[in-house]
Amino acid sequence: MSHPEFADEVAVVTGAPGGIGRGITKALLAAGARVIATGPAQDEIDQLAQENQDTQHLLHGIVSDLSGPDGWRDLVRAIRKLDHNVSIVIHSASPPRLETQNVLDVTEDEWDSMMNTNLRSGFFLARECARDMIERKIAGRMLFITSLHKHSPRNLPHYSASKAGQFMVVRELARALGPSGIRVNGIAPGAIPGGGFTMDDDSKAAFSNRIPLGRPGTPEDIAQVALTLLSDQFSRYVTGEVIAVDGGLDLFNWIDRPVV
Repeated sequence: MSHPEFADEVAVVTGAPGGIGRGITKALLAAGARVIATGPAQDEIDQLAQENQDTQHLLHGIVSDLSGPDGWRDLVRAIRKLDHNVSIVIHSASPPRLETQNVLDVTEDEWDSMMNTNLRSGFFLARECARDMIERKIAGRMLFITSLHKHSPRNLPHYSASKAGQFMVVRELARALGPSGIRVNGIAPGAIPGGGFTMDDDSKAAFSNRIPLGRPGTPEDIAQVALTLLSDQFSRYVTGEVIAVDGGLDLFNWIDRPVV
């Protein structure tokens, strides 16, 4: 069901074909927003468009690889070429991660890809979109999908370090852009199967015992909080915050000590 607050909004969503990105994209479309959906593969963008063709709101799909040092530049150029009044930016893109990418085994290429996508591209994309919002006098909103591992080691040093950096990027951007009417927040998801994080049924059952609410999360759980934070009706005085959406998982130290 559409929501009048989002009816005239144009949102950029990075990592839109991924689990959480997909959930947020669908929620925005259902709320009446138009979405510029970005992701690294054309077939994934096409599939996302096909899934949402009945909404008639999916504005544009852009193939965008943010894992290199200049990927954000190409994406900014493509967004500006569309010449729409972007009022929402959601940075959900993040490379897949494997448990083998631990402290002793992560490669320089894996490190750089993670840092470029999560941190470098996220910051520069947000900054350039903010410039456009300021020029066009748009009271925009930005949302970073970070992680509980912004403060808790994950055995994946490049992932945890990039998410810790995102936490401070959210706060720096919020402090700098607030006077221009732009709000910047983040969501730290808990165990959300899909995208870079997978679970089989046995793992889900075992992991659920560590979550006070008794189950892993879903992309829809994240999407509903995302829309709340993006809403000026419900969150107009909230900026610089990263909200955990984790079923209470962060109440426990759930990460086992690595074997090295």
